[in-house]
Amino acid sequence: MGSGQRRFAGLGQPWQTSQTLLLIPVALIALITVADIVTPSDIVLGPLLVIAPALTAWFAGPWTTGGVGTLAVAAQAFIGWHSGQLSSRHVIVQVAALVVLTSLIVVLCAVRDRHRRQLAQVRSVAEAAQHVLLWPLPSRLGPLQLACLYLAAEEEAEIGGDLYAAARTDGAARVMIGDVRGKGLSAIGEAALLLGAFREAAHQHAALPELAAALERSITRYLADFEPDEETGERFVTALLLEIPDDEPVVRMTSCGHLAPLLLGPGNAVTVPDLTPAPPLGVGMTDPGDRALDVLPFGSADTLLLYTDGVVEARDRDGVFYPLAQRTAQWTGSTPQALIHHIRHDLLAHTAGRLADDVALIAIRRTPAPHPGHHLGHHPGHHLGRPSGPARSAPAEPPDHRSGRPP
Repeated sequence: MGSGQRRFAGLGQPWQTSQTLLLIPVALIALITVADIVTPSDIVLGPLLVIAPALTAWFAGPWTTGGVGTLAVAAQAFIGWHSGQLSSRHVIVQVAALVVLTSLIVVLCAVRDRHRRQLAQVRSVAEAAQHVLLWPLPSRLGPLQLACLYLAAEEEAEIGGDLYAAARTDGAARVMIGDVRGKGLSAIGEAALLLGAFREAAHQHAALPELAAALERSITRYLADFEPDEETGERFVTALLLEIPDDEPVVRMTSCGHLAPLLLGPGNAVTVPDLTPAPPLGVGMTDPGDRALDVLPFGSADTLLLYTDGVVEARDRDGVFYPLAQRTAQWTGSTPQALIHHIRHDLLAHTAGRLADDVALIAIRRTPAPHPGHHLGHHPGHHLGRPSGPARSAPAEPPDHRSGRPP
């Protein structure tokens, strides 16, 4: 199927679309040929025939483009034969020029199609890498419903420096969201390391500060081996670790320099919990006592929205930050999946589709568990809960800095 058929998908069956589009260059060849014949001899329209293969290359492949080009060359020869000047110098030059231009168009068309195939292959590899490194979160995790979103800032990339993961432990669910310093493909190494370390350590440590210390040790070892000398001390990862028990209406959090989540409640309430500040992972804090554990109420009527700074630092054309807290206030009654859908659509509209940094979002909501022992599902979803403990009103506009990150 030609690229024009894919581009005009929805107008009809592929073969119908192709034949319909081919009528345009063929009709142009016929029109130019007739016009050249009926006009006075001092008006030469034959060179305009090159428009036909050039137009065909826009929606078809090299073979179809070559066929239309051959038809255009035949029409040019017919014009010369009809005028009795086929063997004249100027007609021979016109035919030769049309052959050369058509050949060039066919070559460029073939190169373009080759690049498209390569790009499609790269995209498929990126998608496979995303599924290997950044597993889709389950739509259900015990008594929790989850939904997630990932948008990479780098062109044609499917993955980057933002990350999230979830694990089911005995009687609880653990969730992590993080942001590697930097963006796009250059941050994948640290992101992959942290994801692997979390999936293993989440089942081995009883408390979140101990889990954070284990992740710190993994990051420290990685940076010791692979951190470039010129970036010593400049590579780190912000992360927020959560533990939500099945039988308690609370959420436990340990912040590693990451942004506090938004807590969405009934009546369009949007607040931000006051989490104990701590430096990001990668600065050498391997003692569990260096990081605090915040415990906040989290009921079934609450929604918790985790996000990375690529969301609140996204700007519109006038440089205005995306007002996440203000916008989410109108969607507090939405399901998690609908909430993420609204934010995605609104964020891309705010930035006109141009993101300066990677974006990750997770929504979590507690609901009655369908049955004991429910385990990880296979489809992403959206739900979050709101701790109602110490909190402050969320600002309408996000500040112009990266919360919890060293300058």
